[in-house]
Amino acid sequence: MSTETEATAAASGAGATARFRENKKFAASTSTERVGALAGRIIKAVNDTVLDEKVTYEEYNALKAWLIRVGEDGEWPLFLDVWVEHSVEEVANANRHGSKGTIEGPYYIPNAPSQDTPATLPMREDEPGTPLLFQGQVRSVAGEPLAGALIELWHADDLGFYSQFAPGLPEWNLRGCIIADDQGNFQINTMQPAPYQIPTDGACGALIAAAGWHAWRPAHLHLKVSAPGHQLITTQLYFEGDEHVADDIASAVKPELVLAPADRADGHGREVTYDFVLDPED
Repeated sequence: MSTETEATAAASGAGATARFRENKKFAASTSTERVGALAGRIIKAVNDTVLDEKVTYEEYNALKAWLIRVGEDGEWPLFLDVWVEHSVEEVANANRHGSKGTIEGPYYIPNAPSQDTPATLPMREDEPGTPLLFQGQVRSVAGEPLAGALIELWHADDLGFYSQFAPGLPEWNLRGCIIADDQGNFQINTMQPAPYQIPTDGACGALIAAAGWHAWRPAHLHLKVSAPGHQLITTQLYFEGDEHVADDIASAVKPELVLAPADRADGHGREVTYDFVLDPED
């Protein structure tokens, strides 16, 4: 039986591509004028780069070979989510007054097991890592508690792997949907995740090596928080002191999203409080 440390970029990429096709709407109702404007700008930017940088045929052919490999490895979701999504998210959430959002990333799975607060994410009996109590309240921008708010939480384990994208992990390991109480309060017991490298044995890793970049993301919790009559927020929360908070390869860290956990009084791991403020629906 395979273990999580035997995860490959190709398998992870194929899984991310399949999940995207299953779970996302990708047929935007966009006019031909809008498509023409966007595609035209992208193509012009590429051609301007070729002319400005005097790209050679050898470099051009290397790019073609790499683009083909991105498709073969199923890494378009990874490539776009790492290097492009942060700008799309900035546009999408520019007018919010509540909590800050950031990228979703390629490893979200809907319909995780649901439980009321206080909750414990599904995990192995011997789940490695430091226990973490994550708690807070969900409120409206007017300050009103949002009863029964839904907190979807998922994250990597202590080795940096996600369930359903690495072999050997239980299906819903460290994934869950938690329902807040009648005052919007929630308590979730989990394990503090570890920083990790995005997969480096595929096309994205080849680009990183060729460019001399690093492949690291800081440790983070992924969240989607929602309540009736309010806009869902997709975000990530990071940890103070992580060496990659300042140079996240995905450019997704914002100062408002950095946590400062403290040791628990009972000596059982760490705890942190973070509240979410949701904007009303348009």
